Amino acid sequence: MMNYTKYRPYPPMQMPNRKWPNNTITKAPIWCSVDMRDGNQSLEIPMNLEEKLTFFQFLVKTGFKEIEIGFPAASDTEFEFARCLIENNLIPDDVVVQVLTQSRPHIIKKTFESLKGAKKAIVHLYNSTSTLQRDVVFGNSMQETIDLAVSGAELILEEAAKMPETEFFFEYSPESFTGTEMPFAVEICNAVLDVWKPTPDHKAIINLPSTVEMATPNVYADQIEYCCENLKYRDSIHVSLHAHNDRGTAVAATELAILAGADRVEGTLFGNGERTGNTDIMNVAMNIFSQGIDPELDFTQIDKAVEIYEKSTRMSISPRHPYAGSLVYTAFSGSHQDAIRKGMEAMKTHPERWEVPYLPIDPMDVGRNYDPIVRINSQSGKGGVAFILEQNYGLFLPKAFQQDFSTITTSMSDKRHKDLTPADIYEAFVDHYVDGRAPLELVSYKEIVRTNHEDVAIEAKCNFRGKSITITGEGNGIISALCRAIEEKFDISMEVVDYREHSMSHGTKSRAISYIQIADSNGGMYFGAGTSSNITKSGLRAVISTTNKIIA
Repeated sequence: MMNYTKYRPYPPMQMPNRKWPNNTITKAPIWCSVDMRDGNQSLEIPMNLEEKLTFFQFLVKTGFKEIEIGFPAASDTEFEFARCLIENNLIPDDVVVQVLTQSRPHIIKKTFESLKGAKKAIVHLYNSTSTLQRDVVFGNSMQETIDLAVSGAELILEEAAKMPETEFFFEYSPESFTGTEMPFAVEICNAVLDVWKPTPDHKAIINLPSTVEMATPNVYADQIEYCCENLKYRDSIHVSLHAHNDRGTAVAATELAILAGADRVEGTLFGNGERTGNTDIMNVAMNIFSQGIDPELDFTQIDKAVEIYEKSTRMSISPRHPYAGSLVYTAFSGSHQDAIRKGMEAMKTHPERWEVPYLPIDPMDVGRNYDPIVRINSQSGKGGVAFILEQNYGLFLPKAFQQDFSTITTSMSDKRHKDLTPADIYEAFVDHYVDGRAPLELVSYKEIVRTNHEDVAIEAKCNFRGKSITITGEGNGIISALCRAIEEKFDISMEVVDYREHSMSHGTKSRAISYIQIADSNGGMYFGAGTSSNITKSGLRAVISTTNKIIA
């Protein structure tokens, strides 16, 4: 048995009048990518200078206006990257780079050295504030912790004053915020703000990180609402989030914290970062997009984001990753496939409004196509098979025909122990139903329309088991006439249960296809199809193809 007794529940916030549960997200937050700092420092092999440049340019193209480029005092690579961006004028005018620094004098000064010549920059100051960090790691009292933050904030002001050519913005994080007493978190943030004295025209950033995710997302939302209501200079600060994913709920925590009043979100693409990672910023942005709100980030080519992420980080995206995974727009279940097929058909009546079961967004919106939406395996049903044939080959099978064919594809997948490709499915359809010519083959036919007579007669020349034969028959149409001719020749009884036809375009030529369902005298059901550039001939071929199943 797992030893659960050594753990203690996280204390909830006492907030009977909390407001955030009644709020909704109506606009995108300010986004800040920390891929090249928090994400990069957590890699087994951190990105080199060239990889960081490529990643930075991708983030800019995606639409990020605030990008944390590193911890310049931590290593030569980090310092050189900042210098490379600045000296080569690689930072667009509408993008602000952010750098991280501990509240230690030599680190702060080194950080400002890295920013010389920048047009704009955010200097992100932090120190640990949680009870565990204060007691176990640093041995500092609350006042000593506040003094450390304030001294760092004062030194940042002094260093910024020496570089009037750069427009600086200041950010403070009480690291391990979620393990800090909330009144103390507010107190230390207010002490830093009293040093910086932000204004509505030049705001500071108070970043409240769940450095370690310790409770359910609603608790983080309560903490953010508490701070939003108690921080000074509220109209002059951006309250920012930086949620980690230790409990696997960073995205939910971030969304609830936005409801609680946060203005800004720090995160990484695909949730990269220390331990279980950060908030997946793409996931949050796409969630907002799915609600009809402009996310202000562009993921119209999501596979490009996957490609650059996997190449830069040397990690892989799960096939079930929301929005970006290779299988997230794919259904194998028969009932899901049928619902998707019907939903896609219904979309023709309201193309301006996306409503398809099991697909929260249109895959086309992120650069995917409809080909892999339905994949056929042993769990699939008739709807999935029908969808594949409709979407890829313009074939619209009658319902009973779909059911009969699904038993064939299910058996194929079972035997092969893998899913079937559209080509596999089409090949199986042709092999089992279309233009069957053995043992009976239609060579030529002559239709005889009799004057003042409703019936039609047919004279058909055929090959039967290698021998030439001629059969004749009458009916209320040429299809019926051929059926009667076959019945008389082979002494069988057939009833046409269903007959459909339509034109199809597959390849370069437009052809007709006919489907027929025939019952024999014992109640057996048989299905066949015929194709031709001539609609009448396709129907006759369908009859022959189906008959061959009865007389074989």
